[in-house]
Amino acid sequence: MPAKLSVNLNAIAMLRNRRDLPWPSVTGIGRLALAAGAHGLTVHPRPDERHTRHSDLPEIRALIDDEFPQAEFNIEGYPSEDFLALVEKHQPEQVTLVPDDPAQATSDHGWNFVADAAFLTPIVRRLKKGGFRVSLFSDADPAGMKAARDTGADRIELYTGPYGGYHSDSEKAAKELERLGKTADAAFAAGLQVNAGHDLTVANLPALAKRIPALAEVSIGHGLTADALEYGMAGTVGRFLRACGW
Repeated sequence: MPAKLSVNLNAIAMLRNRRDLPWPSVTGIGRLALAAGAHGLTVHPRPDERHTRHSDLPEIRALIDDEFPQAEFNIEGYPSEDFLALVEKHQPEQVTLVPDDPAQATSDHGWNFVADAAFLTPIVRRLKKGGFRVSLFSDADPAGMKAARDTGADRIELYTGPYGGYHSDSEKAAKELERLGKTADAAFAAGLQVNAGHDLTVANLPALAKRIPALAEVSIGHGLTADALEYGMAGTVGRFLRACGW
């Protein structure tokens, strides 16, 4: 089965937040994405709420529960106590833990699974006890996959930013793709499932899907939102689904 598509709504929320106005509607755009065939919605509610606001979370949860019960809600973020409380309140199907500093503009690296094991393991245990699927943001580093598994997580999410960043250099992109592929191979061997996200586009998704055919999910925000300005949200979701192999 091809990778499922989760539409990250943070770029939509950031555009809305430029004005003290209710549009574009984060939930409304999420509805368009799900109606067009997206398999889920992703948000990253940062402490300063510069993208997704905490008030968006119950609306997105209700949208999925009431209109698209087959879809999934993925909340990602740094696992502070405040973040964990948000997750436990709004009950996403998946929680993706990222090692972000609150001041970062966007996620730009994965966990050091060996060094961060003592921090991550009890958090993963708490989330798993609550019934959540847990994914950990990961660099392209095959050596870390056993340590990632030992935290108790279900999945890793491959940080594909460097791969996307080589959009004009096919040779470097190919090398980075192989690093991602070898990391996925190691993750599968360790018993983990694999997601991917960051700077994925219609142009670079097919090669990723071919190299990692068992990829479970891709979470895409910036590139998808940029394409939606040209093709509309429904048309763009269709384009990305086809790029995934649907």
